[in-house]
Amino acid sequence: MELSSQPSLGTELRRLIELLDGDVERRYASLGLNYRPRYTPIVKALQALGPSSIKSISQHSGLSHSAVSQTVAQMVKEGLLTLGEGKDGRERIAKPTATLLQMMSALHVQWEATALAAHQLDAELSAPLLNIVGEAILALQRRPFAERISAWMYGSDQRGVPTV
Repeated sequence: MELSSQPSLGTELRRLIELLDGDVERRYASLGLNYRPRYTPIVKALQALGPSSIKSISQHSGLSHSAVSQTVAQMVKEGLLTLGEGKDGRERIAKPTATLLQMMSALHVQWEATALAAHQLDAELSAPLLNIVGEAILALQRRPFAERISAWMYGSDQRGVPTV
């Protein structure tokens, strides 16, 4: 099998995200909402925690600090969040604006419809997509991808265990 003719895992994952998030984003737009799918983990964390630091949102959502920071900054520019000072003056506290709060009922309806559509998609697959993604994340937490690449390049993993 010639690997160069195969699409890469990264390319296919980005394509999958584009197909899923692109359609979800178009639904938000069709409802008149200035909202992107990447905002959802932030909004759900704020719903659960109340006004929160980037670190708290990151821990609650499972997203990296950098990803949360970038998304929060974008949401501030869009007028969906405000940032205030935390207790020690170093941390920034994200808080929903009135604009975001006014969107919440429509967002909840959209999230429910998205979840139902995801269940329908799962019925067409050999296994639920969320389960497969979760399994991949756990496998990569046990043995990072960089370690797996090194094993193929150097004939053993970084722990010196032969791969053959």
